[in-house]
Amino acid sequence: MYPLVTITVLTKRADFLAANKGLRNARPGFVLLTRPNRGQGKRFGITVTKKVGNAVVRNRMKRRFRELLRDALPEEGMADTDHVLIGRSGGITRDYHRMRGELSHALKAASEGKGDRPRPQRKPRK
Repeated sequence: MYPLVTITVLTKRADFLAANKGLRNARPGFVLLTRPNRGQGKRFGITVTKKVGNAVVRNRMKRRFRELLRDALPEEGMADTDHVLIGRSGGITRDYHRMRGELSHALKAASEGKGDRPRPQRKPRK
């Protein structure tokens, strides 16, 4: 059995926006964003937009993501880091075990400091 690790949930919009400036690892079913949080422990957040589907689909995807993170973060998550999963349209039909392996791969890459190419900066809205 693994030692008890406290993992908290991100609730503030500012934390999600800050995580968006961190490392990005895209996979077919999700995008993982990671960013150090200055000693606030392991934290996670989940975002699924309306582009993915209706409320039933989005809630199902969020439940799957919560279970993935509960399984992976205690042993593979990075200490004092925010982990944010953004749902993609393929995430709802994707095999759970395949997504679990992809999450492990993304967490390993993030812990090594590897991420996808930076996205181009958007002009702020007026």
